[in-house]
Amino acid sequence: MPEEVFTAPLRRPDHLGEDWLEPKQTEYDSQDDAIWDDLFARQMEVLPGRAASAFLAGLEKLDLGKGGVPDFAAMSADLGKLTGWSVVPVPMLIPDHVFFWHLANRRFPAGNFIRTRETFDYIQEPDVFHDVFGHVPMLTDPTFADYMQEYGKAGWKAMRYNRLKALGALYWYTVEFGLIQEADGIKAYGAGILSGPTEVVYAAEAKSPNRIMLNVDRVMRTDYVISDLQPTYFVIESFEDLYRQTVERDFDRLYRNLPPAFTYANSAVIDVDNVLNRGTQEYLLRGGRGSGAAPV
Repeated sequence: MPEEVFTAPLRRPDHLGEDWLEPKQTEYDSQDDAIWDDLFARQMEVLPGRAASAFLAGLEKLDLGKGGVPDFAAMSADLGKLTGWSVVPVPMLIPDHVFFWHLANRRFPAGNFIRTRETFDYIQEPDVFHDVFGHVPMLTDPTFADYMQEYGKAGWKAMRYNRLKALGALYWYTVEFGLIQEADGIKAYGAGILSGPTEVVYAAEAKSPNRIMLNVDRVMRTDYVISDLQPTYFVIESFEDLYRQTVERDFDRLYRNLPPAFTYANSAVIDVDNVLNRGTQEYLLRGGRGSGAAPV
């Protein structure tokens, strides 16, 4: 990146190169494999009927339920034949510009560690289960795989305009917490939803959150919640529609007109919205996770 562009001042571990990749994947022990298997089984109890068909198909194509933490090399070989992507190990959250560079080259950086029993239900930093189970199956879909590459290509432009938060909102409301309208109802394709048992039911069925059809300009002006269930979810018609809305958008013009801060609250419904469900916001109004409110 040019010197005038701000990049996060993260300290790179001494054993890593500028790509921030680990020399090899962690050698997981039997306890780690058991945690993966238990997390996998828990999710598969709630995902049928709520997860996007492309995600469920990806799980089968990559055989992620065969037992234990998947081997990145074997998984990458299968994924490469399908869409040209691979999965690479990183030790932690990596700088934005490095993350974008990997995506632009069809490499998905995955956390090289797995949560403990003590953090089984919630972990702040994405681990191998969130990254591989939540994200990688969607990379078997050719259109979504192309969308992810284009997102990576768009990242450095956002940094040059100092509008990384806006582009981050697009990632948050699509890649992490996106919903899709399928013939038999609204389903989840976002990894943040699919890798947790509570949010997949809440996002697809609860009365509290708004569900609004995706509008890229609107989404990139919208704040989001990091450590709780979302007050609003955005829904796409198809992955082709998602790709078209983003790749065909003139982001230079958009960034020149975006304010540095978000315009809309994460619970807002505005006059241009195509609203599928105007939520009661009961969960948010009762105080969310910290208050013990039920995710209804």
